[in-house]
Amino acid sequence: MQVYMKIKKIQNDLLVAISDANLLGKCFKDGNRKIEIKPNFYGNELVSIEKGIKELERATIGNLVGKYIITHAIKAGFVHKDSVLWIAGVPHAQIVSF
Repeated sequence: MQVYMKIKKIQNDLLVAISDANLLGKCFKDGNRKIEIKPNFYGNELVSIEKGIKELERATIGNLVGKYIITHAIKAGFVHKDSVLWIAGVPHAQIVSF
C-alpha cells in the first residue's frame, strides 16, 4: 500500500505530512474533534511506505493520519502508541523533533 505525502519547508522546520491513501479527501468527526484529510496539506504524491518513513527521519514536524502510516511510524520508533489520537476510528499523530 502507498501513502500520500507532502514535504514543506517552514522557516527552520521541515514538515512531513503523510496520509493513508484511502483517506485523502475525507473528513472525520467525533464529538468536538474533527480532521480533514485535504490534498493541499497531505499532498497528491503517492509514495511507498518506505519512502514516507525515510522522509520522517529528516522531519522536524510530522503529521500522520491513518492506520497504515501510524502502524509503521510506531514500528520505526517515531510515535508511541499511547500518543495516538483517535478521531471517529481514524488514528492521528503529530511528531515534533528538536
